Amino acid sequence: MPSLLLTHPAGNQNVRAVLAATEEAGLLARFATTVAAFEGDAPSRMLPGALRREWLRRRFDIAPAKVITHPAREMARMLAAKAGWRGAVRHEAGFASPDAVFQDFDRFVAGRLPALAREQGMAAVYAYEDSALHTFRAARALGLKCIYDLPIAYWETGRRLMQEEAERLPEWAASLGGGVTDSEEKLARKTEELALADLVVAPSSFVLDSLPASATRVRRVLAPFGSPASRVVDEGSFEVPDGTRPLRVLFVGSMGQRKGLADLFAAMRLLAGQPIELVVLGSMQESPEFYRRQCEGFRHEKGRPHGEVLALMRSCDVFCLPSIVEGRALVTQEAMSQGLPIVITANTGGADLVVEGETGFLVPIRAPEKIAEKLAWFSQNRRELPAMKAAAMRHAAGYTWKHYGELVVHAIRELI
Repeated sequence: MPSLLLTHPAGNQNVRAVLAATEEAGLLARFATTVAAFEGDAPSRMLPGALRREWLRRRFDIAPAKVITHPAREMARMLAAKAGWRGAVRHEAGFASPDAVFQDFDRFVAGRLPALAREQGMAAVYAYEDSALHTFRAARALGLKCIYDLPIAYWETGRRLMQEEAERLPEWAASLGGGVTDSEEKLARKTEELALADLVVAPSSFVLDSLPASATRVRRVLAPFGSPASRVVDEGSFEVPDGTRPLRVLFVGSMGQRKGLADLFAAMRLLAGQPIELVVLGSMQESPEFYRRQCEGFRHEKGRPHGEVLALMRSCDVFCLPSIVEGRALVTQEAMSQGLPIVITANTGGADLVVEGETGFLVPIRAPEKIAEKLAWFSQNRRELPAMKAAAMRHAAGYTWKHYGELVVHAIRELI
């Protein structure tokens, strides 16, 4: 059977889903990553509790013999981040910056590919944005198919939207992230990665629609991410929120305008005096004083283990994420799985998660007044919340990681 090399420099939930699906389908030849942990290996036996848990976050449920690692640069990044060595991890420039890790890993995989292709009889490589260029070049030279996983909107769309935000809200410009300041060299790499691809895997229609006209020849597959497993309950399991307490609206994400936080803050200013509380869980990109000037009364929650994040979600009433650019914000499905109806933009990549008036509402980007209108509706129609909470849970449960993996595997088989 034709086989596949799957590569990713770190590993996350969607990578693990592709890994499991290709292994189950008998397609996986090898998985290449930077750092891989295995239950019972030396670090997991020797490291103390907190460090051991951190190490095991890089665990992959696959035979160690199938895993190829290239750990040095990523270990340097992890150490520099822990030690606070900002220069070492500075965007693009640092020796241990994420971009440097990705490029170093990409070159390593490309160097190993000719021997792997001969040994395994491989037909294709599967790589992710920013770590695919050298791998795809080597694959093309060997006559292998190139599968490109694009987890966020294509750079041209993202950059345009972020530049527009920097002009619209200059005080938030520094919070927009690296996409606005990416070098021309990095953008050229992204462009060539897509040009070399035979198949693009995308988690949302928003990502697919962001592809340029030059990519019309490339095959595409839409594979929405899965939701966390949860017990779906009926509306009788939820109480109508007490009208004597504020409606709790939750935002989760990096506290910048790529996530639309400025627009949510503006909506809260429009709602001043109404019984609505905004809870923000995320890392600050600016000083606390900056955020308080934007929205004085919000409640900030620091990062915490995933189980505690889910518990915080259950303590809230509505989830709001008015993002400007995403791929598919997994946090939306996490919130729905805990019984939160949603107010989101299509640019979150989750337009299909909204059944209007049942699981939540879709709002335009850059529309604080529309956000305010929907949040006010929830506050004024609290009796609707139990049914909407149950509907959100049911709808989110329809998206599984198994189905995600099956969609990817089907597209790979059609390609090779």
